[in-house]
Amino acid sequence: QVRLVESGGGLVQPGGSLRLSCVASGTIFSINGMGWYRQAPGKQRELVARITSGGSTNYADSVKGRFTISRDNAKSTVYLQMNSLKPEDTAVYFCNRAWASAYDWGQGTQVTVSS
Repeated sequence: QVRLVESGGGLVQPGGSLRLSCVASGTIFSINGMGWYRQAPGKQRELVARITSGGSTNYADSVKGRFTISRDNAKSTVYLQMNSLKPEDTAVYFCNRAWASAYDWGQGTQVTVSS
């Protein structure tokens, strides 16, 4: 059974930074494209960044230039470096597969951007 565990969220002031991590177990991590998604209160979950097994990336327009997705296949971990955070980035952040059917979702990690 695949398990995804996200961490690294917290409360940060506008303009601040956070680095999220997601560890995957129960899957051959290196062959999967992976993505970071977020869900704000009252909104649908949206994809914000994704990375192929080979390391190619793309981003939602709303985070382009501010967020960076990366992966460490040896650690079965995908990261999301978030800089220049804005209040509208406030959401629960999840990781999951990209370009393929989703695994069961983890609990996510809360990111709150507020002064």
